[in-house]
Amino acid sequence: MPRFFMAGANVAGGTLILAGEDANHAKVLRLRVGDRIVICDGAQTDHHCTVKRITPDEVEAEVVESVRCPAEPNVRAVILAGLPKQGERADFIVQKCTEGGAGEIVFFRSHRCESSLCGGAMEKKLLRWQRIAEEAAKQSGRGIIPTVSALDTFPEALDKAVKCELPLFLYETGERVELRQAIENAGPGVRSAAILTGPEGGFEPYEAELARTLGFPICSMGPRIFRCETAPLAALTALMYATGNL
Repeated sequence: MPRFFMAGANVAGGTLILAGEDANHAKVLRLRVGDRIVICDGAQTDHHCTVKRITPDEVEAEVVESVRCPAEPNVRAVILAGLPKQGERADFIVQKCTEGGAGEIVFFRSHRCESSLCGGAMEKKLLRWQRIAEEAAKQSGRGIIPTVSALDTFPEALDKAVKCELPLFLYETGERVELRQAIENAGPGVRSAAILTGPEGGFEPYEAELARTLGFPICSMGPRIFRCETAPLAALTALMYATGNL
């Protein structure tokens, strides 16, 4: 069924009104009276509705039932990715990690990052990434739209990650624990996790040592080297599988 997001949706009299871009999208989909749609409140509640009335500016839908979105994982995953220098790689991270179940996506600058997070250009990128996340959330049946943001320093990224129950630092060399083992060590009751991955070229050794000093598990993803845009998704998939969400 077609899916729409309406933040803070208030079911007044058992009806919901689509307006603006959502109403235009409904027209593109050629919805008709009697068609079934899902309107999600962005807080994991799905309202299953029947289209009752269509006007040039609005679509009125009658709520048939309201249920918790079944697609949301029971662990909140925060993706912290070193900012790629190529925009399409960042787009890929946002789209695929949204589909994979991420609750939040954060780009950050580290030593080997070549792109800037300052100025109007970044504001435009954040707006585009948020739109990509919304479209991916609709396509994949998510109950939330992950927020996309940016941090200007590596220590800020570490500080955000350490607030999660399970902060995972992905690194390609040195003394490490297998990613699978690090997730298993956290136990089945983990409810929040952070996944840190580097930009093109990876992390500097001192950055990995700083994470180790703060108590992060330094994790290996096996003998293969992943690109900066595939590492977050691969680690997220492993987390979803290990926690029973895949």
